[in-house]
Amino acid sequence: MSYLIKRFDRCFLVALGLALFACGQAQAQEQAPGQPQAAPAPAQSAPSSTPPPAAPAAVSATASSGTAAAAPTGGPAAPTTLQLPIGTHLPLVLHNGVSTRTAKVGDPVYFETLFPVMQDGKVIVPAGSYVSGEVTESKRPGRVKGRGEIMMRLETLILPNAYMVSFAGSPSNASTGGNETTDAEGKVIGDTDKSGDAGTIATTTAAGAGIGGLAGRSLAGAGIGAGIGAAAGLAAVLLTRGPEAELPRGTTLDAVLDRPLSFDASKITFTGPGQASTLAGPENREPSRVRINPF
Repeated sequence: MSYLIKRFDRCFLVALGLALFACGQAQAQEQAPGQPQAAPAPAQSAPSSTPPPAAPAAVSATASSGTAAAAPTGGPAAPTTLQLPIGTHLPLVLHNGVSTRTAKVGDPVYFETLFPVMQDGKVIVPAGSYVSGEVTESKRPGRVKGRGEIMMRLETLILPNAYMVSFAGSPSNASTGGNETTDAEGKVIGDTDKSGDAGTIATTTAAGAGIGGLAGRSLAGAGIGAGIGAAAGLAAVLLTRGPEAELPRGTTLDAVLDRPLSFDASKITFTGPGQASTLAGPENREPSRVRINPF
């Protein structure tokens, strides 16, 4: 009996030991899964100092978009067109002479700019640029009254780099060497020779009076002679025209813009004022009548 009790006690002790070992293993297994959960803590704190690989891409994208957005605010965009306002003056010199004696509607006229036109410190139209146009009206002077008249239309501006723009302007302040004038519409009007006409009639009248007085040896003869001389002087005036309106080669004038003149800004890249051709100005002229063939 005692033997059985001892054996039972021994088995009990073995079972208790196995139970205690099993409990220890269970506790170890419960602790083992929990350790990895505590380990990631340092990894989670890492992003605060070192961003994950995907973060730089997002920052880069944000920076690039910010740069793109900031670019337009850096300054105003460059203009695509430049414009000269109405009333701008372009000083010109004439290359081909024009006269009411020979000019016809449609005849070309050629000018060159004498001085650069600038805007905001930038050369827009350099000296030496060309302006072309045509005669739109040519009227010869009359016998007793009526002056010669020339009307021109300026059409095209050609810059030194061969860039062409439509040009609309009327001439003013023409310096022709004579007494031509320019009205508000740009019409060039010839001079008159009223003093010359009066002088012609007075000269022929005096000559006729002298001849009549010598021939008749009386005042009546002088009077008849004076009448004949006056008639001859008037006939001389009637058989001639007034002075022609002329714009000789070298005539200078201003072209005044009738409407704004626009340019492609990419074509206006001049770094100097340009240089115009050297043309001698027209010589001074006195008005003279032009004889008319009565036949």
